[in-house]
Amino acid sequence: MRITMRRVLLVVGSVVALMVTLHLGQQVLECQQVLSERRHRLMRPESEELVMMDSNHVEYRYSKEMPLIFIGGVPRSGTTLMRAMLDAHPEVRCGEETRIIPRVLAMRQAWSKSGREKMRLDEAGVTDQVLDAAMQAFILEVIAKHGEPARYLCNKDPFTLKSSVYLSRLFPNSKFLLMVRDGRASVHSMITRKVTIAGFDLNSYRDCLTKWNKAIEVMYSQCLEIGRSRCLPVYYEQLVLHPEQSMHAIMKFLDISWSDMVLHHEELIGKPGGVSLSKIERSTDQVIKPVNMEALSKWIGHIPGDVLQDMAHIAPMLARLGYDPYANPPNYGHPDPLVVNNTHRVLKGDYKTPANLKGHPQVTQNTSSSH
Repeated sequence: MRITMRRVLLVVGSVVALMVTLHLGQQVLECQQVLSERRHRLMRPESEELVMMDSNHVEYRYSKEMPLIFIGGVPRSGTTLMRAMLDAHPEVRCGEETRIIPRVLAMRQAWSKSGREKMRLDEAGVTDQVLDAAMQAFILEVIAKHGEPARYLCNKDPFTLKSSVYLSRLFPNSKFLLMVRDGRASVHSMITRKVTIAGFDLNSYRDCLTKWNKAIEVMYSQCLEIGRSRCLPVYYEQLVLHPEQSMHAIMKFLDISWSDMVLHHEELIGKPGGVSLSKIERSTDQVIKPVNMEALSKWIGHIPGDVLQDMAHIAPMLARLGYDPYANPPNYGHPDPLVVNNTHRVLKGDYKTPANLKGHPQVTQNTSSSH
């Protein structure tokens, strides 16, 4: 009898212990679920969409999967003109330079290049995956919220395209427009308009052409690496001489329906839903005018003779991009009649800076630094 009672007590005890264990297990699961829900609320998942609403209460949803457009190139290569022409399209919004995106990309690149810094970040749990998710969210937030919502969003920060391979991974459906311009013209514009860029000595054509060559080589190589299905080199000279033909090719590449307004961006400057410009950007006084040839060959006759003689050595990318380094003046081609007419009107002084631009005039403008 004693043995039987002992067995009964053991069985009862085991049942009680099992019930307690099950109860505690259920509580642990419930607790984990609550914590998980809290984390979900506090941390934005990578797949979450950014929702915005325009003045007409039309809702727009943006995510890393959207077809973002990135416009870049060496400063003074027509990036502002390109974005203004796209901004004139009723379904596209680019807006002014953010300035911060290329700087953040430069920091991200520096962390990757430094083996010691990368090791420290990995040990702290700040892995490449964590950084990339943060970069996606940050860049998308800046692009989406620094202007009015639109069906298609684009970013124009010249040096951003030094990170185009990385951006193409962050935003798998993005496309890139690399503005290419005769380096002699870009450098002459930097120097005469005093557009300060980190690392460029504006007192030396030789130094600026050397730095131009290095910058465009990096961007062009990355453009080729991404592939022509995602990165399109746009030659400034051809955009100016043949705007309609060029813009048709660009809109087809971007898979955006055609609008004649992209050929008349100057009519939409400062208007609601049109082209937003700032007085503090150096290119504004040029972009307020219709597409014209005024700035096409201004560099001719201003570059020192010794630099002209060494041009092929100083800037080998000129020949690689299809420019004749010894042609003075070069033959860029013949303009369309519309461009000829626009140029005559510009030279007559028909276009003045609109009074409804953002910001205030500024003597010196620092563009985004190179990296």
